[in-house]
Parts: sequence; C-alpha cells; structure tokens
Amino acid sequence: MPFINDILSHRSVSIVGLEKNTGKTETLNYVLNRLKALNTQIALTSIGVDGEQKDSVTQTPKPEIVIPKGMIFVTSETHYFQKKLIAEILDVSEKRTALGRLITARALSEGKVILSGPVETEEIKKLIDEMDRLGVQTTIVDGALSRLSLASPAVTDALILATGAALSANIPQLVRETAFVKRLIELPRVEAALAEKLQSLNQGLWAIDSENRVHDLEIPSVFLFDKRETDVFRFGTRIYVSGAISDKILSFLRRQNKKVELIVSDFTKIFVTQKEFNAFLRSGNLLKTVLRSRLIAVTINPVAPNGFVLDSETLQREMKKALDVPVYDVKKMAIGNGEEWLINKIANRK
Repeated sequence: MPFINDILSHRSVSIVGLEKNTGKTETLNYVLNRLKALNTQIALTSIGVDGEQKDSVTQTPKPEIVIPKGMIFVTSETHYFQKKLIAEILDVSEKRTALGRLITARALSEGKVILSGPVETEEIKKLIDEMDRLGVQTTIVDGALSRLSLASPAVTDALILATGAALSANIPQLVRETAFVKRLIELPRVEAALAEKLQSLNQGLWAIDSENRVHDLEIPSVFLFDKRETDVFRFGTRIYVSGAISDKILSFLRRQNKKVELIVSDFTKIFVTQKEFNAFLRSGNLLKTVLRSRLIAVTINPVAPNGFVLDSETLQREMKKALDVPVYDVKKMAIGNGEEWLINKIANRK
C-alpha cells in the first residue's frame, strides 16, 4: 500500500469501518504487516473490543489481530492475559474499565491479541498523548463497530475508511454512500481565529456576529432550536452547534429563507441524510467545521456477510473515480505487487 508513508506522517490514525464486516480488521492487519518492515515505533489500541475469533453479534468467524514483534499495544487486563505472544509490561493504568485496568506492553514476539482499549474518546486522546514518552511515532486506533466518533480530528489526526458490500450490495449505491462520508470529512473549516474561540464551547448553540464575537443563544439543545424562531438570528446568520445535528435542524434553517452558515465541531457530529444535506446547500446555505480530519485511503471488501460478492475491479474503479483518494481491496493486495520498493525506500531513510 503506497499510503504507508502517509500513515507514518501522522501522530495518530484511526481505522474505521462504515459497517460491520467491511474489512476493517483485514485492513488493520495489512497495515501492521507493512509497518513491521520499518524501523519505526508504532503503538496500537482500540476503542471497544476487537480481535475476537467470532463476531460478538453475528457469531461468524472474523480475522484475529496479529501484532508484530516490537510493537507497543494497549489492551485491558482481561485480554492481556489471553494474548498469544510474549510481551513486556510498560505501564498499568490506574483507571479501571469493565475488563480491568489498561495495560501498555511491548510485543517481544509476533502473535495474536484481543484489543480492548478505552471506551471514551477523551481517554483515547489522553492515551495518544502518553505514547510520546515511549518514543512512539504513530498511534493507530482500531475502531469498534462503526464508531466514526474516534475518527474525529479532535481524537486522531487522520483516518482510513473500510467500506464494502456489507454496507450495500449495489455498487452505485455503495459508492454514493461512501462518497457522502468523504464529502462530510472534507467540509471546509472556519477561519483559525474563530475556530480557536469555538473549540472551548462544548454545550449549547451559539451565534457569531459580523465582528466574529460569539454570543450564547441560551438554547441548551438542538431539540429546542425550532422553538426560538423569533430570536435565533438576532446576532446574525452564523450559528455554531456544539453537539450533533440532524435533518431537523437543516430543514428548519432552510425554511427561514436566510443564507445561513451552520458550524459544527467536526464531521462526526453530522447525522443527516444526503437528500437534506444537498437541499440545505442548494438553498445557498453553508456547512463548515471547526476541525477537519484527513482521509488517507479507503479500503473495500466486496464480500457481504450473506455471501454475495461484488466485482472487486469494478468497485475499486468506481470508488477511485468518485473519491479521488487511494482505494484498495486489501484481500487482493500481495507483497510483490509493486509496493515493496516503497517499503525498502522508507526503511533505508531511517
């Protein structure tokens, strides 16, 4: 994968599946296998649990996570003692989870492990910060289920999306749904000075006037937004929502016949349909973010859990055309497919 160099240029990278069984663990194992050839200190953890032999929901077999020798990993006490490798413990956290304390360890041999890291994004952020003292260049965070929240730029610097037939067995529909997520990821950011002001606001709705002064609208939740039609725009039409937004708020703003600039903290707070999103923008409104992430690549799994198989070459071609980012079918990638030169080139620069 030519994007390995991209991964190493970021302090933290999340790997997120848009649906279960879209190949997230396959993607993770492929990335780990490529990174082990490089003289670079990598750390790995997960939000939630991953690496089990069977899916906890469907009870179907799933790939286990293989940790290379020398890699640092963070998991719970319960799963640390179930590991199938030799490791040295570097740290034991004071904070307890449902599966015990979090253990940071270095693999002394290659082997399999179940990852069960912090369940809260704030704890993931702290963990990434702590990796600096261990000389870690890049921390990889493995997603659980389809938790896009860990891909927030407030948590990790960049992300890799895993998508596939489990999300939709229709190629045009699958491409549209994946392209929509990419479109949200790449929404424009507000100017830096305003972004700095808004980052500290973690509750309620706010208005920004023409001089970039921020005013509390005294609306604690978006659920109450459309109850204040008379005074929502008293400071102007730039509105910041600190929490999540849905179709309801876009529809309400669109009906006001004003040119609204709606600002959210990042793309993971947007829970809207493509139809309402497009209608909002077509009405002359803007949607911006305080923080913006970077999509490194998209991986595809053409096989659905029910056994339906999409044509990999067609899917990959259509994805590349629509997304304009690297797209890979990780199951079809091989060590001798032309990327080995890149791995050697990176390794020789160390």
